[in-house]
Amino acid sequence: MTLRHFLRDDDLSPSEQAEVLALAAELKKDRYGTKPLAGPQAVAVIFDKSSTRTRVSFATGIAELGGNPLILDSGTSQLGRGEPIADTARVLDRQCSAIVWRTGAQERIDEMARYAQVPVVNALTDEFHPCQILADLQTINEHLGSAAGRTLAYLGDSGNNMAHSYLLGGVTAGMHVRIAGPSGYQPDPAVVADAEKIAVQTGGSVLISDDAAVAARGADVIATDTWISMGQEGESAERADIFLPYQVNQDLLEACSDDVIVLHCLPAYRGKEITADVIDGPRSVVWDEAENRLHAQKALLVWLLGQR
Repeated sequence: MTLRHFLRDDDLSPSEQAEVLALAAELKKDRYGTKPLAGPQAVAVIFDKSSTRTRVSFATGIAELGGNPLILDSGTSQLGRGEPIADTARVLDRQCSAIVWRTGAQERIDEMARYAQVPVVNALTDEFHPCQILADLQTINEHLGSAAGRTLAYLGDSGNNMAHSYLLGGVTAGMHVRIAGPSGYQPDPAVVADAEKIAVQTGGSVLISDDAAVAARGADVIATDTWISMGQEGESAERADIFLPYQVNQDLLEACSDDVIVLHCLPAYRGKEITADVIDGPRSVVWDEAENRLHAQKALLVWLLGQR
């Protein structure tokens, strides 16, 4: 057995991602029937950034698995006072069955995983948001039958963690992933290259564009995210002008497939990255998407702990 972590989307192979998503669907049907953390075993869930969906879904999911969610904020722990990440990892892995961390730079969670002897899960970094993409793929499977072969278009800040995770997670599921954003806000070329390699294996594809209409044409899934991530509040006015051509609105949906669904990882800003008539309209599945954070993350924890 091997210790496995989930630090970025391509830490799961295509077959492993399919296993996790199948398990997520089973857990959703029988929400309280699986309790591998009964004891209860503790899972450390650490927040360096504010959160609603991640905090609630991990705390609820760990409890439903029979475990104890140990919620830590960096501001009230020694980690926030500068304790070395390696030392924190060595302490937590003696007492907890897994470590979940919502933090900043990817290097921080990579370092935690190097020293921890229990699974480490990326609950968001500046570079990736892989748990969100598992929930998104579960939602796509539910509404479109299967993600494989479908086209997903992500519009907006194409250099952020959601764009990167859609690239890697989407092609791992065999999707055709189109990313559209303005010049200067494009994905990391290294992530694009990794996604293109995976796409060759799965039959997916990658398209990077600065034209929202090109990305949206015939798409089965439209996804977007706030234009102003945490820490970018000072750029609000500038970004609103730059990203306006990438707004998800009713005119944009007219160019998509007839059964297009709309995703948003939330929080949403109506009238900015998405209009109210779209996020609150019949093509929106964002509330299913938000719920599936619970089921997908429970499945991920069960799968990771099962590898040991």
